[in-house]
Amino acid sequence: MRKLINAPADVVSDALRGLAAAHPSLRVDPERRVIVRGDAPRTGKVGLVSGGGSGHEPLHGGFVGYGMLDAAVPGEVFTSPVPDQILAATTAVHGGAGVLHVVKNYTGDVLNFRMAAELAEDEDIEVVPVVVNDDVAVEDSTYTAGRRGTGATVFVEKIAGALAEEGGDLSAVAAVAREVNERSRSFGVALSSVTVPAAGEPTFELGADEVELGIGIHGEPGRERVKTMPAAEIVDAALTAIDADMPLSGSEVLVMVNGMGGTPLIEQYIAYAAAADWLAGHGATVARPLVGPYVTSLEMAGVMISVCRLTPELTRLWDAPVETPGLRWGR
Repeated sequence: MRKLINAPADVVSDALRGLAAAHPSLRVDPERRVIVRGDAPRTGKVGLVSGGGSGHEPLHGGFVGYGMLDAAVPGEVFTSPVPDQILAATTAVHGGAGVLHVVKNYTGDVLNFRMAAELAEDEDIEVVPVVVNDDVAVEDSTYTAGRRGTGATVFVEKIAGALAEEGGDLSAVAAVAREVNERSRSFGVALSSVTVPAAGEPTFELGADEVELGIGIHGEPGRERVKTMPAAEIVDAALTAIDADMPLSGSEVLVMVNGMGGTPLIEQYIAYAAAADWLAGHGATVARPLVGPYVTSLEMAGVMISVCRLTPELTRLWDAPVETPGLRWGR
């Protein structure tokens, strides 16, 4: 295992110390593993909290800041944060208007966020959870009952965060988060495996001439393993799966081509060119594109395509100013 780390047991705490040093506008507690925006709590503002296993950076800690999350809680690599972490983050951002929990649909995340919400409610903090389950590849897979939560988490956090920043109440912020999830779908493809530092060896094996279609962001199995094919064919497989589940013709869409951590940006743009061609050829209009590594899986080579069918209001909220380590525009 060749990784730029000090020791497997210190990966998360060392990374959090680096995040704190690089972004002094955030309040980062490497020991309790809580990341909070510097001006939280904001009186009268709905707080947004998300989190999950580390190894997906910039998700979630990189999206803490103006117009997006108020706090994030990183667990160990590919492991859910614990309820005490989530409760600490929830308490830290509560400004009297309640707190939205954005939860990816993985069993550990769902259970631990639920426990934290119950503890918060014992302290008279109203919490509403929204579960993201956008992956169309498989259902009831490793770690998951139902569809996995993947790339659309970025869409939910950005759009719900914008409405919260504008002063939307908890019911409205939760409603728009659910709407974004319902209007979004994702499909991932792996070109290589991932090595969790604590394990020290690849999670799975891919032949030199193989790719895995429908992979999860922790290296979970996909739909099928096939021979390597050109980027345009990989993108076609992903978008065909998305379109079969949520027809795209006639829609204005937000499209994210997401590098999984080990994919060069030049290859991500090749994939985006293929996606733009595919969507135009199938009657969809790309209103907003996003290309880059936003939901990674350590050093996995591959790509995930996420699509959201926009409305004028969702487009407005997507365009609203945001200032976080991982996403920023308009300020």
